[in-house]
Amino acid sequence: MPYFITDQCELCGVCEAGCEVNAIFETEEKMVIDQEVCIECGTCFMNCPFDAIIEVSEEELEDLINS
Repeated sequence: MPYFITDQCELCGVCEAGCEVNAIFETEEKMVIDQEVCIECGTCFMNCPFDAIIEVSEEELEDLINS
């Protein structure tokens, strides 16, 4: 299942540093997962100290990205 970084993100960079495929990048508001690059390994989800990363279905991901 895909992962999504919520607005709880504190831009600490732990998820980006731990991503083995460099699928995470920083924006002004929060870190973002490049879904085309992500291999859904869950490392970012496990490492986030703020519980800002959630596991979502494909349908939920589309809704979150388009909102």
